[in-house]
Amino acid sequence: MITRYLTLFSFVFLSLFLASCITTPEPVSDRNSKLTQGNVQLSVKVGQTTKAEVLENFGSPNITTRDGSGKEVWTYQRSAQVQQSSSKSGYWTILLAGQSGSSSGFQTSSRMITLIIKFDSKDVVADFKSRTSNF
Repeated sequence: MITRYLTLFSFVFLSLFLASCITTPEPVSDRNSKLTQGNVQLSVKVGQTTKAEVLENFGSPNITTRDGSGKEVWTYQRSAQVQQSSSKSGYWTILLAGQSGSSSGFQTSSRMITLIIKFDSKDVVADFKSRTSNF
């Protein structure tokens, strides 16, 4: 009887131990969340930042093209929707009179950032422009 409980306890302990060793992968969308106006200003420097550093910081661009002078141009565009809901209710009473009320609301907003980077012939940032929009 004791060996049965000991076997069961060992099995449960081993199962919990093995389950704690499993790691969950980082979502792909977390990589793109680094594209913010602040991160652009901190990490993109004209004449210093290389293509490899841009790729490391922001991932692959949405569009790659060449301008009229032959410079490679990378365009990043990310958008996000923010949703918020709230509700409030209350009740108060005075001896013979009473009142109750409730209210609720829902708000949605969107944000978009566009980053355009031009590279020179040495694959270093020659120029960049970024723009954010909230609506």
